[in-house]
Amino acid sequence: MEMVVKGATINFEYYDNSSNTSLVFLHGWGQNIEMMLPLAKPFLKKYNCLLLDLPGFGQSSEPPFAWSLYDYADMLNELFKKLKIKKVILIGHSFGGKVSLVYALKYKPLKLVLLASPFMQKIKKPTLKTRFYKIVKNTPGLRIFEEAVKKKVGSTDYNNATPLMREVLVKHVNFDLCEYLPSIKCPTLLIWGTRDEAVSYSDALVLEKLIPNAGLVTYEGATHYAYLERLQQTINVLKSFIGSD
Repeated sequence: MEMVVKGATINFEYYDNSSNTSLVFLHGWGQNIEMMLPLAKPFLKKYNCLLLDLPGFGQSSEPPFAWSLYDYADMLNELFKKLKIKKVILIGHSFGGKVSLVYALKYKPLKLVLLASPFMQKIKKPTLKTRFYKIVKNTPGLRIFEEAVKKKVGSTDYNNATPLMREVLVKHVNFDLCEYLPSIKCPTLLIWGTRDEAVSYSDALVLEKLIPNAGLVTYEGATHYAYLERLQQTINVLKSFIGSD
């Protein structure tokens, strides 16, 4: 199914079971609906379930401009209104988890499930490559090499993105939520792997302390995709956390 929301065409799948509770599954950066479907499958016949390609990914269009995380949250809220979804539990992996956090700051979900979700800006000392890129960028005679050097310096996500989505990524990476997170009051479940190299397990320990009503489930030896690596365990934890309809 498709629907235009805030100027973006949203590709989504909605399973309406006339439930009081709607589960919303949000994928990570560079991913799509398919990444969340294994987790959603056991719930498709009991709860209302919404899976979508976030704008800029999968079969959804790019946003009309470089959206902030609040724009993504507002898009979700508008989509919920159009589908007459009221009571939501957001289940977000990585980038989808950060969007869920921002949604919870502005709106009122029933519960949150965060799967290896980033939430803070990491300040890193510039590497030799980064310093070289700045020299190239700021030296008139070398600017013709700027794009080539940028590809060597940038992350895989950045290099694979379109120019507009690169702007979105920069906004996302630089947006630190730490000071706002204590205002989230809904029950929040964190699921993390101890070998996550994208969003470290030490970050999970910080996040658990920042959100007042949060609990952490740890998967020893699992990576950034811990929810898939321990899929059945994740499904069982979710069933317990969601509770009865």
